[in-house]
Parts: sequence; C-alpha cells; structure tokens
Amino acid sequence: MIDAIKRAATEAVNAAGPVLVQLGIVEKINPLVVLVDNRLSLTEDFLIVPETLSEQKITIGIQEYVIRKPLATGDKLLLIRMQGGQRYVIMDRVVSV
Repeated sequence: MIDAIKRAATEAVNAAGPVLVQLGIVEKINPLVVLVDNRLSLTEDFLIVPETLSEQKITIGIQEYVIRKPLATGDKLLLIRMQGGQRYVIMDRVVSV
C-alpha cells in the first residue's frame, strides 16, 4: 500500500512538470527586468541570479580588468521556472537561439 502511494505521488509530480526551461531577454538592468516568451516581464523579486552573471574585476598593478561581464540590456538568457511558477533561476546567457 505504501509503495502504491509513493508511486502515485511520484507520477503526480512528474505529470505536473516541476520545472520548465524558458528563454528570456533582459529589458532593464536597474532594477533588473527580464521578458520571458515575449509576454511576461519578471522583476528581480522573481529572479535568482547566479554569481557568474555579475560583474567581476581584478586589478593587476594599476590596471583593472573585467573578468566577467555583468548582464546587459538585450542579453538573451536561459531560465528555469521552479515548481509553482513563482521563481525563475537564470542559468546563463544564450549565444544563439
């Protein structure tokens, strides 16, 4: 009986599609706004931005170098919608679609 319940719960989660991969475009930087599927504008309250997409600089001698570029208006992004659809994780920039 317990195995049947576990199996039914697993099938229900799989059928619900716990995550969804989507494409987005950065509309604004400050505050961050991402347009998803040309219809839904997400503010930074709904976005999880990884450190790899934030600017990082180093200084060698007196010269400063940018190691990682920050997000910029027009950047194409790969996003994953988390279960429930309330939060989106930005995975990375997309070079071509």
